[in-house]
Amino acid sequence: MKYRSTRSEETVNETYALLHGLASDGGLYVPAKFPERTITYDMVADASYQDIAYTVLQHFFPTFSEAALREMINAAYSKANFSTVDIAPLHSVLERLSVLELFHGRTQAFKDMALSLFPYLLVAAKEAEGETDEVLILTATSGDTGKAALEGFKDVDGTHIQIFYPTDGVSPMQQEQMQKQEGDNVNVTAIRGNFDDAQQFLKRLFVDKDMAAKVAAKGVRFSSANSINIGRLAPQVVYYVAAYAELVNQGAIHRDEAFNVVVPTGNFGNILAAYYAKKMGVPIGKLICASNRNNVLTDFFKTGTYDMNRQFYTTISPSMDILESSNFERFLYYVSGEDYELTNTRMKELKATGKLSVSGEELSRVQRDFSGQFISDEETKAVIAQVYNSYGYLLDPHTAVAMGAYMKELQAHPEDGSRHTVIAATAHPFKFPTPICEALEIQPGGTPYESLEHISAVTGVAFPKELAALQEKELRFTHVIDKELMGKEILSFVDTFGK
Repeated sequence: MKYRSTRSEETVNETYALLHGLASDGGLYVPAKFPERTITYDMVADASYQDIAYTVLQHFFPTFSEAALREMINAAYSKANFSTVDIAPLHSVLERLSVLELFHGRTQAFKDMALSLFPYLLVAAKEAEGETDEVLILTATSGDTGKAALEGFKDVDGTHIQIFYPTDGVSPMQQEQMQKQEGDNVNVTAIRGNFDDAQQFLKRLFVDKDMAAKVAAKGVRFSSANSINIGRLAPQVVYYVAAYAELVNQGAIHRDEAFNVVVPTGNFGNILAAYYAKKMGVPIGKLICASNRNNVLTDFFKTGTYDMNRQFYTTISPSMDILESSNFERFLYYVSGEDYELTNTRMKELKATGKLSVSGEELSRVQRDFSGQFISDEETKAVIAQVYNSYGYLLDPHTAVAMGAYMKELQAHPEDGSRHTVIAATAHPFKFPTPICEALEIQPGGTPYESLEHISAVTGVAFPKELAALQEKELRFTHVIDKELMGKEILSFVDTFGK
């Protein structure tokens, strides 16, 4: 398959797109010809998650033979990496409401769903491209991507990974996971700033010719594990296809019956994957984009204007504390009728003014598929308490934002209550002990681990062994820098393994 930039005529093959992540003009790679209407229920009925993954991913990565792609998929979605056989189980809360649990991987976050596979894709792409340089994965994280990427790439031959995260923008457990990361090819650095600061810097760095020359001289090239890389995005489509198959298998919907999807959204990759699944033939009706107080996306879906000129909030759902959603550019490309020149103009406008708008006609088309809602931290805690007290089901703050957005959407559009809805559950609640204790009025402990013991005792939810094991591990990465020193930090890391 050919991939093209969202900003120009630049067109590359899939292995080049996997290896480089970002187009040379700063755009994101999208399929030059999208595989529309290629998935039917009969193709995935009663299939394993691994078989569904192959059915989907063969369309995005046809260069790889069936045997090679299946081998990568089976290695990624194995008992060693996931605690459930069905990988992404669908939990029924109400007759017309299900929760898609995406947190049963090694790091208890939905990022495991793609980052368990992505290292295999990247290594295969490197071999296909005849690339002999070492690959340095550069990734900014608002919490979950960092640990999942570190775990996926630790000690993978020919690769190294540098993670940047904001000092005050992740939960204590997310920070512990990154600071105690094992592996000889990893480096983790905190920055004084927010996620947008780190992400914007890294995107500039990818098109910085001077920096590229410096690392190339040491036999190193950059790539990314953020969802700007198509190798991160495509595997996320799989679990929406799997959810559709399971809904039909359970008798929750008929094979041609539409269902809605609610996604707690930060960088827009997860909900874009659901949009891709819809384009491929999954009968998704409405895509509900759920936000916290950083509600730039909510405003876009209501007004057609994306405006980052607003206060940035640090919330109890930190992985959503984002104002510049990278994958929104891919969505904008489709909104613009796949017009790369118009997309480029709009992205330049966003960079220059912090704001862009689409036409009224474009907004009308968008609103046929999407809506947006947001809730505050206090509302988020109220939702956690309500769902637990009513149904005995414990939500993490991000999934609670999605549940709260669903409730608001029902208030605005009661007719949606007749359609089955799937909530994407993006993290295990134990990654966020403080808001859970506050929501359920549980006495917090002196450490996050003690708080989690209290939560487990009250709720009966088992302490995930991967999180419990963190207590015994040593802190390795406690370095904090100003955001302006990120380039220097990268070059210092390159010096440890470059030629």
